[in-house]
Amino acid sequence: MYKVCLIGYICLCVTAYMVAALITNFQRALTLLVIWLVVVVYNMYALLRDNFGDSITHHMRPVFKSCGRNMFWIQWVFVALVVAGLATWIAIDTSKRPEQLISGAGYLVFLFGLFITSKYPSRVIWRPVFWGLFIQVCLGMIILRTQAGFDAFNWLGSLAQTFINYVDAGASFVFGKNYLDHAFAFKVLPIVIYFSAFISILYYLGAMQWLIFKIAWLMQMTLNTSATESMVAAGNIFVGQTESPLLIRPYLDDLTTSELHAVMTAGFGTIAGSVLGAYLGFGIQAVYVITACVMAAPCALAVSKLVYPETKKSKFRSHAGLLLEKTEHRNIIEAAFVGASQAIPLVLNIGGNLIAFLALLSAVNGFLSWFGGLMDCPQLSFEMICSYVFMPITFLMGISWTDCFKCAELIGSKIFLNEFYAYEALSDMLQIRDTGTVPHVDPVTGVVYWVDERSEAIVTYALCGFANVSSVGIILGGLGIMAPHRRGEMAKIVIRALIAGIFVSLLNACVAGFLYVP
Repeated sequence: MYKVCLIGYICLCVTAYMVAALITNFQRALTLLVIWLVVVVYNMYALLRDNFGDSITHHMRPVFKSCGRNMFWIQWVFVALVVAGLATWIAIDTSKRPEQLISGAGYLVFLFGLFITSKYPSRVIWRPVFWGLFIQVCLGMIILRTQAGFDAFNWLGSLAQTFINYVDAGASFVFGKNYLDHAFAFKVLPIVIYFSAFISILYYLGAMQWLIFKIAWLMQMTLNTSATESMVAAGNIFVGQTESPLLIRPYLDDLTTSELHAVMTAGFGTIAGSVLGAYLGFGIQAVYVITACVMAAPCALAVSKLVYPETKKSKFRSHAGLLLEKTEHRNIIEAAFVGASQAIPLVLNIGGNLIAFLALLSAVNGFLSWFGGLMDCPQLSFEMICSYVFMPITFLMGISWTDCFKCAELIGSKIFLNEFYAYEALSDMLQIRDTGTVPHVDPVTGVVYWVDERSEAIVTYALCGFANVSSVGIILGGLGIMAPHRRGEMAKIVIRALIAGIFVSLLNACVAGFLYVP
């Protein structure tokens, strides 16, 4: 009784404080209001579930049985209505902006290419494919086409940007007031350590496990994927390609090959919450990166089930018995310390890889320049080759012809180097554009110096993912330690998973191109 009274008193005090803050300045107190509403709604749901859940289930059982008997027709009617609605909306919407049709056509071309190169094209189960892509497009429409959705994610992006800026206190203390002279090493990389400590705290509090479990449950109910692959895909929204498989480490040995492929694809097609802050540190639009993270999870499962369909019976069709491990940290301070310590090897890995790959790139460009110079083409470079190889892909994504070659360079750099280098190159272009002193295209040489807002949005989605050559070794090493006797099987499917992960980002970019409105 005492505990109930204490909780009630605290709730009343918090509510009174919130009301006073709203009266004082509504805009300033908006964040507190959102948090309060989320807590209230969840507690109301938990109260109904715990006290009336069995009764509601009992009374709804006849409805569920009736739906089950007619599920075949319900599904096809639903699909028909969705297709008809989308066709009508597309016809109306693209009449104003016909360039959007290119992105839509690119989306279909990419899917068709994935289907014809599928491991078992005749055995594709279409429910996870359809639902994964449907959720991806719906999320894109809510965020990019509704004012409420855009404002919500823009608000989240602003919060994330504000939260990231607090790293300046630690960076300036350790590296001195002139730390921005070496922005990547002393500004961007410390964000990874900061975010890792924060995520570790969320794990200690149990918030991360709860959120991952709920998202995984939603994806399993809609896509009908197994509990394990749904859990990993949900986890990849927040943690990296080697951390998310830890959520299901005890079950890795019993995964089917298709499930193992889905785990890899989800790792390649998404990014980690710890490095999200680093991307925002480059000045990349927060709303685009956060949206891409969320959209990639269902799309990764859809693409994986299209590229490598399930042909065996999974042991993990239900979440029953599937538990998320709790952290062993004794208090919140230890959780933050361990999280920061775990990020140090990651930071060294990022910095070391960039040094090595950029040095190798410079050497390759030196050789190509010499080789091209023999035919009076000394400007030949790795970036130039990428611009021609990936130009058709960028065009199909809906990027303007003027920006196609420049964005193709970025995609090539992302695939063969990593997304950090590509985002930094994009950031440099955006800074040049924002100065307003450099033309879009040099009228004499035809050199493109920066990309427009539409191209920026599309290519930001295309670059958002770990699908690059260096990640192959990372994911094989991480998963190989957890399930050593399946290393040979992993090696056989990892390239297929890498390609699937690349196309997850490209499909996200097509959705962004189709839905983008200036």
